[in-house]
Amino acid sequence: MEGGKPNLTLVYQAVQALYHDPDPAGKERASVWLGELQRSMYAWEISDQLLQLKQDVESCYFAAQTMKMKIQTSFYELPPETHNALRESLLTHIQNLKDLSPIIVTQLALAIADLALQMASWKGCVHTLIEKYNNDISSMPFLIEILTVLPEEVHSRSLRIGANRRTEIIEDLAYYSSTVTSCVEKAGNDEKMLIKVFRCLGSWFNLGVLDSNFMASNQLLMALFQVLQRDETSTNLHEAASDCVCSSLYAIENVETNMALGLQLFQGVLTLETAYHMAVAREDLDKTSPGVIALHCLYYIATADTRSTTLGRSGHVSWELVVLNYCRIFTELCETFLETTVRSPGQGMGDLRTLELLLICAGHPQYEVVEISFNFWYRLGEHLYKINDAALHTIFRPYIQRLLHCLARHCQLDPDHDGIPEDTDDFGEFRMRVSDLVKDVIFLVGSMECFSQLYSTLKEGNPSWEVTEAVLFIMSAIAKSVDPENNPTLSEVLQQVVLLPETVHMAVRFTSIELVGEMSEVVDRNPRFLDPVLNYLMKGLREKCLASAAAKAIHNICSVCRDHMAQHFQGLLDIARALDSFVLSTEAAVGLLKGTALVLARLPLEKIAECLSDLCAVQVMALKKLLAEKSTNGKSADPTVWLDRLAVIFRHTNPIVENGQTHPCQKVIQEIWPVLSETLNTHQADNRIVERCCRCLRFAVRCVGKGSASLLQPLVTQMVSVYQVYPHSCFLYLGSILVDEYGMEEGCRQGLLDMLQALCMPTFQLLEQPNGLRNHPDTVDDLFRLATRFVQRSPITLLSSSIIVHIIQCAIAAASLDHRDANCSVMKFVRDLVHTGVANDHEENFELRKQLIGQAMEQNGQQLITQLMHSCCFCLPPYTLPDVAEVLWEVMVFDRPTFCRWLEHALKGLPKETSGGAVSVTHKQLTDFHKQVTSAEECKQVCWAIREFTRLFR
Repeated sequence: MEGGKPNLTLVYQAVQALYHDPDPAGKERASVWLGELQRSMYAWEISDQLLQLKQDVESCYFAAQTMKMKIQTSFYELPPETHNALRESLLTHIQNLKDLSPIIVTQLALAIADLALQMASWKGCVHTLIEKYNNDISSMPFLIEILTVLPEEVHSRSLRIGANRRTEIIEDLAYYSSTVTSCVEKAGNDEKMLIKVFRCLGSWFNLGVLDSNFMASNQLLMALFQVLQRDETSTNLHEAASDCVCSSLYAIENVETNMALGLQLFQGVLTLETAYHMAVAREDLDKTSPGVIALHCLYYIATADTRSTTLGRSGHVSWELVVLNYCRIFTELCETFLETTVRSPGQGMGDLRTLELLLICAGHPQYEVVEISFNFWYRLGEHLYKINDAALHTIFRPYIQRLLHCLARHCQLDPDHDGIPEDTDDFGEFRMRVSDLVKDVIFLVGSMECFSQLYSTLKEGNPSWEVTEAVLFIMSAIAKSVDPENNPTLSEVLQQVVLLPETVHMAVRFTSIELVGEMSEVVDRNPRFLDPVLNYLMKGLREKCLASAAAKAIHNICSVCRDHMAQHFQGLLDIARALDSFVLSTEAAVGLLKGTALVLARLPLEKIAECLSDLCAVQVMALKKLLAEKSTNGKSADPTVWLDRLAVIFRHTNPIVENGQTHPCQKVIQEIWPVLSETLNTHQADNRIVERCCRCLRFAVRCVGKGSASLLQPLVTQMVSVYQVYPHSCFLYLGSILVDEYGMEEGCRQGLLDMLQALCMPTFQLLEQPNGLRNHPDTVDDLFRLATRFVQRSPITLLSSSIIVHIIQCAIAAASLDHRDANCSVMKFVRDLVHTGVANDHEENFELRKQLIGQAMEQNGQQLITQLMHSCCFCLPPYTLPDVAEVLWEVMVFDRPTFCRWLEHALKGLPKETSGGAVSVTHKQLTDFHKQVTSAEECKQVCWAIREFTRLFR
């Protein structure tokens, strides 16, 4: 921090400004200044002093939070001899500040927990803390808070304590777990303390360190269910107890090894059915629905146990939350015993009453309740699908049928709903999740059977519009899974839907249009329906509310019925020309053009050029108009709409062209190029528009392949010219497309290499800036996509050039970048580069390639392996490790003896201890890992070894 250590008065003023300055700019300045302070070495001492002063809640909270953050992220700054003093200081602070504010206590508890986890010399921290504070009733709240957050922090991503230390801690916590439960049992029975106790117990369950046999007969378990069965339990206490039960159920997922606790929890949860019904009755009472209350009261009387209760209102209970809590518990019970239920349905802990509980919840009028159980139904469907046992399907089919019935009811819109269904609000998202769930479990009921039953409810009854719409919605979810071959029911449904009068509710028309779009396979098998279907969809296209749905349905019909739709191309072209006269979303408009392009590709070759020109004309004219406006008044509107439309046309116009034939799209793209080039020049400073230009050009090049050769020189010249001034990464990506298309053409290689070198210079300047790699991950991603394409298409050209050394050095520097796409591109480049010296593809230049790779590895191999190992251990997330493993594998296959030496040297450079004095990695673990990697016979063995090894440093 510039200017040395700030005085406490200044810090206090900054904290006050952060919380109380009415000027947002003042708050922002205080926030930035305090952030710098937190990152400095002075933060340790200043935080300690602020906590000692105990001036007010804000300054103490800032200090406690800073202390926690420093211990989590900067513990290495403190010399080991200060650790004991820090511990005693924190324990003193939490004792002195225990009554000031709960959030301060939590921050200090986290600081103490994080210190305990990192400080290897603090042995038996749980025992120490309990012994010190157990007999002081006033200290119990903060003791329990520390005991709660300690297990939670063991797997915290903020702490890199490593697998060895983590294992040591977990063993230590397991050893003292019975001491903890005995301690919290004595904490008292008032509500606030019970909430803390249940939170603490849940935390220890989550870590999986509680002895299940000990807990099966523990008083705390009985207390949990007593709390959940009592009517007068407050919402906060009910939620804490529910969370704890869910944690305990999650902890015994391996039921066979936790039979005693599993049985207690199983039986305990089943007793909550009555409490659930009472909660629903109370919820209805709060909403003053006498009829429903009477039903639930009758149910309660019929199933009542010996508990005495009243139905009086409770001011401190939110019955909606209580109902959701019960559903969470029932769902967790089903999740835990899923395999038992599938393996032995109806027997023991495979008792199907668990499914009944979920279906009772599914019957609740609020859709949020049934939504809690969706993941279980997904998993059940997945299990049954894998087992594929007809007898099992028969057992579970009635439950799925009842679930589908409930879901259809929950999908109903309100009777007074106007307009179309919303798909972006909470209810719209719920319906989308219902649609996904139905698709996943429909195989158990049978798509055709379900579809027919749904249709019969519409055909034989006289349902209200909201019931009709919900049924059509479920039918559209399963339409694609029904076999369209010779299916009279599907044909009848399609016939009836397109005959729906325009007087029906707008939502019914909207969902019926979506259903027609989902039935495009039926139209393809029954071309006689094509005209009436298109007429029906055209009516929808002309109406504001239905236009986007109709456009999406036409897109689906075009995609599936491409051959049949060729005769309707003129109609599609007319729609495309008048696209902006319809009220369409951007996605729907682009979808219509995609469908039109797919049909265009099926026309006779001699007609494609003219039709493509007509299809592009509207977009090209619009771009020309914008450019003309720019030259007239110096202003230009956003061209991205037209660029995106051209891009989708080029992307999906893929006619079959025989060798030797001129591509029918070539002439059209040559004619359009000047407009695209001028648009690119006009907007060269705007990254978003340049990206859209490059995307459009990318699909134009892909469309005609080598037919775009005449554009190559002017395009590359323009790309390089603009990139020198505005280094948009999309030019690098477009360059990779050009290399992919032309890199194997002898006459193009030198020109493409010149392009690469010209693009690399500004790129390296950008990435060599402070934090350049981190600030420009898209540039890293696209640079190495380009380099990889060169390796794939013309490796000798690249390896023989002077630029390769700089690209490899950049790749080594970027190996530690924890950006998914960028890191993937870097690793793919290095992997493919080394692989060119491994893969003997019988080309004449294999020996030359091998020699060039050997030279590159001789210069950079050790640095590469050292950087990869350091990055794996300290920088990269686990999902990147398979890519790193592939690089190590290729280097090892290329030269195993040298790789062994490089890896040994890299491993020697890794730290053997954490800053807290714990052992990170033993000598045996290092030698075992080296042996596992160097003796691996396939890449996946290297990947497994790296996964295990890097856990030692996480």
